[in-house]
Amino acid sequence: MAESMMGLKRSHRCTEVSTANIGQEVTVMGWVAKSRNKGGIIFVDLRDRSGILQVIFEDGKIAPELFEKAAKLRSEFVIAVTGRVEARQGAVNENLATGAIEVRADGLRILSESETPPFHIEENSKTKEELRLKYRYLDLRRPDLQRILMLRSRVAGIVRQFLAEEGFLEIETPMLTKSTPEGARDYLVPSRVHPGNFYALPQSPQLFKQLLMVAGYDRYYQIVKCFRDEDLRADRQPEFTQIDMELSFVDVDEVIDVNERLLARLFKEILGIEIHLPIQRMTWQEAMDRFGSDKPDTRFGMELCDVTEVVKNCGFGVFTGAIANGGSVRGINVKGQGGMPRKKIDALTAFVKDYGAKGLAYAAIQQDGTVKSSFAKFMSPEDMDALIRAMDGAAGDLLLFAADKNKVVYDSLGALRVELAQQLGLRDTDTYNFLWITEFPLLEWSDEQGRYTAMHHPFTMPMEEDIKYLDSDPGRVRAKAYDIVLNGTELGGGSVRIHQNHIQEKMFEVLGFSKEEAYERFGFLLNAFKYGVPPHAGLAYGMDRLIMHMAHTENIRDVIAFPKVKDASCLMTDAPNVVDQKQLDELGISINADAVSKAAEQE
Repeated sequence: MAESMMGLKRSHRCTEVSTANIGQEVTVMGWVAKSRNKGGIIFVDLRDRSGILQVIFEDGKIAPELFEKAAKLRSEFVIAVTGRVEARQGAVNENLATGAIEVRADGLRILSESETPPFHIEENSKTKEELRLKYRYLDLRRPDLQRILMLRSRVAGIVRQFLAEEGFLEIETPMLTKSTPEGARDYLVPSRVHPGNFYALPQSPQLFKQLLMVAGYDRYYQIVKCFRDEDLRADRQPEFTQIDMELSFVDVDEVIDVNERLLARLFKEILGIEIHLPIQRMTWQEAMDRFGSDKPDTRFGMELCDVTEVVKNCGFGVFTGAIANGGSVRGINVKGQGGMPRKKIDALTAFVKDYGAKGLAYAAIQQDGTVKSSFAKFMSPEDMDALIRAMDGAAGDLLLFAADKNKVVYDSLGALRVELAQQLGLRDTDTYNFLWITEFPLLEWSDEQGRYTAMHHPFTMPMEEDIKYLDSDPGRVRAKAYDIVLNGTELGGGSVRIHQNHIQEKMFEVLGFSKEEAYERFGFLLNAFKYGVPPHAGLAYGMDRLIMHMAHTENIRDVIAFPKVKDASCLMTDAPNVVDQKQLDELGISINADAVSKAAEQE
């Protein structure tokens, strides 16, 4: 039967007890991680969020009823123990912070009993994730997950301290906002008070933080929940956390400077890692040309090589046809892999097809200098030699090529180099390569919508020298936008905002919005801009992704206390779920059973 604390107070967390406490009486509380009854002595590993402490109950040295009570202890019982700290009589456990001591118990209260858990509470659990997420409150007792969430808490604390020192104000923005359907799908919330109308949960606090700059608050930040109704990936959740900020009277360099110093503080205090400042900057175009990605992993080479000019007159129709259609031919040199089996090369060919490529051409240079190739018969020996030289090919190398529209070539080879680096073990997990990507395209063409769309959002400032191209060549215009990238992951991004009405109106015009449509969607912001707008800029980090890198985990669910799974459901609470008909009636909502059934069939 569970006992009450009855005035008993904890004196220490488990790992707060040390050799300095030897001879002292302490009171510790936590969960039984393990209990071992050796006959005349019972060893209990007591666990709390700080770690493990060994407690011993010795028959003949404590009251018989106390020893009898200790013999009933099982895994995950919650107990309170009083006792004297002693040097450990057995071998010191070097794997525990408390491995040199133990507590000889002279008091025990069983505060709560536990059923046998559905899985062992242990580090690096091999239990299926679905079962662990169903019992997430048990999974969260695992020391490795507790360390990650404590790290996350430390990060939040340092961020708040640093930004306060830099003159930022922490200001909350609304969760119930207006839907502005540009970008990902909104999560909608029906209004009972305004029948037929809906709030949207924010995809970001973008418009509100700009309004705070209009209101004169100068420097704002917020650690805030955001929501996007989109398909999930390993590093994506329907609700996620941003470290969000906005600054007035600044340009690109000032935003980058404060964020470089923030990152340097975080990585120094949390991981003891020095980030050398300033962080390297690279334009979007250079990143795409060299790595095929606007979030390149620079821990390894295997950079893209543009061989369009070299092969434009060769006899291989796949190459020349792509060039004739306005595309390009690019390749990567996989050093030392010329002996890769054909079966593995075919698997790589199948891999790039997921990124729009029709195939993958290859040339494997053997150790004797001969070349095995999928296209050599279509090329003269001179053209093949020129191609190999352009690729810096040498004996033992594998050359892989894609030929298509630039976007397809970038996407497929960019993904391929990362896949090969993973297979070949080229990514050092102890290396942190930071990189700023700058000068993104302001706009990108959408075949689906038949118009230009904003690559970031409609309030991003064009590079001043490119404004003249907004009418004549919109796709040429670069943005004053910047992303911070770490080891191939976009940690955060931002931009300088438009604060001049004529540029904002031109931006909406290029995006295909009439003045009326622009005011219908963003009227509250545009009206505010009539009353004096400071130049301003901002940035937002994906906090979950940042913690993933700092905690060395590739699973975003490891860094969130109560995450969703790939279909955006919660296995623990069984959300989302049906609601009472009375609630639907109050909201004026009826369920289209046919549509629900059809959607279920498509899943």
